[in-house]
Amino acid sequence: QVRLVESGGGLVQAGGSLRLSCVASGNAHMLRDIGAMGWYRQTPGKQREWVASVTTNGSRTYAESVKGRFAISRDNIKNSVYLQMDSLKPEDTAVYYCNAGWNVGSTYLENWGQGTQVTIAS
Repeated sequence: QVRLVESGGGLVQAGGSLRLSCVASGNAHMLRDIGAMGWYRQTPGKQREWVASVTTNGSRTYAESVKGRFAISRDNIKNSVYLQMDSLKPEDTAVYYCNAGWNVGSTYLENWGQGTQVTIAS
């Protein structure tokens, strides 16, 4: 089993920045085999929304709504993924969740963190 723990959320003014971190811990074999890692966000009454992903070799993809403002990165040695968020807007307010995935045969397994609140004041 692998546990994901996010940190770095908080309250900032519009135009400000935050850096989210997520550390994976637990079973050594599963940590070694983590595939893509990413960030999602969710606001009350809405479905969880994909924000950004990074593969094991560092290939990054972003949702259009955050492209050019957010940057995802990972440290495979530290089993961590980060989300640098700049030029924040009130509509970025959400609970942000870390996600990690594993390819196990023909099955894709995912794990989630508990979430960290990000609030952007206008």
